[in-house]
Amino acid sequence: MRILILGGTQEAFQLAEQLAELGGIDFISSLAGRTREPRLPKGAVRTGGFGGADGLARYLRDERITHLVNATHPFAEQISANAIAAAEAAGIPLMRLLRPAWIARHDDRWMMARDAKEAAGLCRQEGGRIFLTLGSGEIAAFSNIRNAHFLVRMVDAPEQLPLSDYRTIIARGPFLLHEELTLLREHHVSLVVAKNSGGDATYAKIEAARRMGLAVIMIDRPAIALDPQSAAARRNLALVRQRLGRDPVRP
Repeated sequence: MRILILGGTQEAFQLAEQLAELGGIDFISSLAGRTREPRLPKGAVRTGGFGGADGLARYLRDERITHLVNATHPFAEQISANAIAAAEAAGIPLMRLLRPAWIARHDDRWMMARDAKEAAGLCRQEGGRIFLTLGSGEIAAFSNIRNAHFLVRMVDAPEQLPLSDYRTIIARGPFLLHEELTLLREHHVSLVVAKNSGGDATYAKIEAARRMGLAVIMIDRPAIALDPQSAAARRNLALVRQRLGRDPVRP
């Protein structure tokens, strides 16, 4: 058994840590290389892209990978699509570790958006002081908004963002509730924009918005996150459990 973990998430980090502690399993963690100082898991680490689905399939064959684990972010559409195609081409099982999505409570004020473009349209309608918690790839969708001041939080930020009025905060989660409440109050935030990433690391901002009665524009997960491969993850992980004699992860 030789496992390739497509990582960069907390789930991928935990899986690598647990496999390393158990021992007896040959695995490699793959990081996209977009973060300047990534948190490195235990074991072998590969950084950088593969060159599309064909490149990933070639890597799987060349490295004699027997199991592929897609533990990337729920919004990582391209690598998820490549993983499906590459695993099929290489003839190996694909396992999807996908953290559960957040679910709105009765006292949440969510406005749902299909993507960043639709979220930007809602921001243009609302205006005000907006807490924007998206990756750098989605920021351009908000470039033409003139009636808002954006507070942008990123792990790594470019020198300049394509926004007319903004302030950047460089920070890496997890974030605590009292920290998020303080942040929203000090910056007089009136609206929060977030992707439905799920998990605990960044949920505090959603709870803080709820407590302060703020509206949240919630960008829904792409369809690839709900691919049938995801539903088969627990069945495929049985292969790993059988080899290890215990459950190495809790999807």
